Amino acid sequence: MSRHHDEHDRGLSHDLPTLLSRRRTLALLGGAGLAVLSAACASDGGTASSGRSSPDDGAPSATPPDVPGSVPESTVEVGDGEMPEETTGPYPADGSNGVNVLTESGIVRSDLTRSFGTASGVADGVPVTVDLTVLDVSGGTGSPLGGAAVYLWHCTRDGEYSLYSSNIADENYLRGVQATDAAGRLTFSTIFPGAYSGRWPHMHFEVYPSLSAATTASSKLRTSQLALPEDACRLVYATEGYERSLRNLEQTSLDSDNVFSDGYSLQLASVSGSVDGGMTATLTVPV
Repeated sequence: MSRHHDEHDRGLSHDLPTLLSRRRTLALLGGAGLAVLSAACASDGGTASSGRSSPDDGAPSATPPDVPGSVPESTVEVGDGEMPEETTGPYPADGSNGVNVLTESGIVRSDLTRSFGTASGVADGVPVTVDLTVLDVSGGTGSPLGGAAVYLWHCTRDGEYSLYSSNIADENYLRGVQATDAAGRLTFSTIFPGAYSGRWPHMHFEVYPSLSAATTASSKLRTSQLALPEDACRLVYATEGYERSLRNLEQTSLDSDNVFSDGYSLQLASVSGSVDGGMTATLTVPV
């Protein structure tokens, strides 16, 4: 397994807006993106919970709704609470740094664990469902952004990226595009990513106004990253295949990570479920 450092994966949050007040944060997210669940145990079959919020973001913990990804009222005032703009990193495969997987037939899919086209590889790891709800906050309200599209990609449990890392350069798994429904919601089935040297465990995503825009890599609305909570990471990294991830996790933190260190309250997913039964990572994405 090759060990690489994502040295170009810097936090370019030059457009980072002022975080919401406590009242507006609660009104917008309804607890879906900032919820904190209690960890049941640290065994392989234990349940996971969301991690802590940034110490200075002023967002209290809240119990998540019964339906992950449920959206708030469309008339809620949301102020400037947009998802922070972040770097794509060196491995986007969106045409900005080498290969463009977005224009390939097969990229629109919900199951990211398998490669498509002429590739046939399968990514091993703990199953996780990524449940995203995209909201339009440009007009000051949190309306569900139906008909939008999200391109999601992340590393393997070994910390490598398909299409770029030398031993999986011919694979294209752990990348895919989905359109949001009328409630602004979409889901991906994938594996829990590993932790590699220099970065906190994360997933990358780009938001586009439509499926056609995503598959032509045009008119992008936002580029950001999803952070995974520490307790969920520790549960997963205690399992076979994630040994290096557990060591790498000890080397950094959300507060020292070069992307999330300037604040991560809107980017920290809540994670529920278990290693044995599969996990769900839920995040609200205001753009």
